[in-house]
Amino acid sequence: MPIPGKLRFDMKLAFGVGQAAEGLFGAAYGTFLIFYYNQVLGLPGSLAGAAVGIALVVDAFTDPLAGSLSDHWRSRFGRRHPFMYTSILPLALSFYFLFHPLVTTEFGLFVWLVVFSNATRTSMSLYHVPHIALGAEMSEDYDERSKLVGYRMFFANVGVLFAFAAGFLYFFTPTPEFENGQLDAGAYPGFALLLAVLMGATIFWSGWGTRTAIPFLPVAPEAPRLGLGRVLWRVVLDIAAAMRSVSFRWLFFGVLVIFVMVGVNGGLDLYVFTYFWELDRAAILLVICAYPVGVLVGSLFCAPFFRRFGKKAGLMFGALSWAFWQTLPIVARLLDWLPANGEPLLIALLIGMKVIQGASTVQANVAFGSMVADIIDEHEHETGKRQEGIFFAASSFSAKATTGIGNVIAGIALDLIAWPRGAHIRTAADVPPETLVNLGLVYGPVVAAFGFVSVWCYTHYRLTRERHAEILEELGRRREGAAVGSVGAPGSAG
Repeated sequence: MPIPGKLRFDMKLAFGVGQAAEGLFGAAYGTFLIFYYNQVLGLPGSLAGAAVGIALVVDAFTDPLAGSLSDHWRSRFGRRHPFMYTSILPLALSFYFLFHPLVTTEFGLFVWLVVFSNATRTSMSLYHVPHIALGAEMSEDYDERSKLVGYRMFFANVGVLFAFAAGFLYFFTPTPEFENGQLDAGAYPGFALLLAVLMGATIFWSGWGTRTAIPFLPVAPEAPRLGLGRVLWRVVLDIAAAMRSVSFRWLFFGVLVIFVMVGVNGGLDLYVFTYFWELDRAAILLVICAYPVGVLVGSLFCAPFFRRFGKKAGLMFGALSWAFWQTLPIVARLLDWLPANGEPLLIALLIGMKVIQGASTVQANVAFGSMVADIIDEHEHETGKRQEGIFFAASSFSAKATTGIGNVIAGIALDLIAWPRGAHIRTAADVPPETLVNLGLVYGPVVAAFGFVSVWCYTHYRLTRERHAEILEELGRRREGAAVGSVGAPGSAG
């Protein structure tokens, strides 16, 4: 039984703060990790990419495993909280050592990256999947769920902004030895230590701040202990059960497409900012931070948007908005509608468009999380089982595909357009003009076109506000009947 009525602010705040850990992790992992191992430590890019790819494959198993285990976990601390607390120490330690390798050889660095990349991402799965599943359990209210996801998205981007600010403004500032502070290997362990401590603190805050919800949360049915083989087979069955939901299948594949495309753009960001737009270090920081700032602003308006237009409309609006604002500046540059590179007005326009893109795209991010929670109610209505963990494990994997599959595709795209490589490629003058045009086309129109594929998938989503209300009413009657039956059962008193 979810918490009755509206959730207290302190509980929503604690739940949302927990997502800052994922934001800190995602910003550091997606932006700095490959650069650190490739450019700073000298590991070949192919090996660094392979290590990240291996971690994504492992995620395909660990995410649903974490979701299924927490779905079936029984303890006096509930189903989700034990996993959240347990993740703190392994996540902090593995993340710190991910940016502080104790080996120097090429093979040693590759093995180190594989081991600690997997350890870090597995530890994050142990926390992240139960955490987002917890949000679906705390409330069944159609609008309250959107608010919870809004809190989660807000603090995720607070974490992203803090990681960027800590990196660019403090740890990676220029020194006499390193004009480009990002090349200073000695700066990374301190950066990782700060983020590791903050991740642990926000996870603990989230767990402790939501502990009063535990008595109201669903309890896993009693079941005999299973061996490893049976546990893994149960995970397979849980995934199959989730994928039988038509609405969830289309929602999952639509989001997977758009997240992978966002990952492609993330992998190409520094190329586009440095060579296509010819931005200096300060301008890159402003433009790269503009998107999460927009997300923070837009997250404040998600709930009223959904009340007026519905979650499905928010999801489609967000996907189309991302595609539009991704394409507009590139096309405008190719048509010579924008100020010349280097002019302050151009930087201001790029910042403004990124803010708008973030503010409009967040509607899709929040809608997706809230819609998955609604599908879980539909799943319980049809099967009698509450399985938030396995559903959110699938959504967690789709988000992680951003830094996995997206980076792989970005690398292939660079080869297809014959992007020149080497330390001598310092400015746009070192790149053939047609290659710069092709880079812009890949980054903008080509990638953004897949947004329409994503929207087509969303059109198959069928769970409306009205149907969800009917499902909750029926579930309420079932639970009342089960409670009455339990009280009236022989031997239930005394």
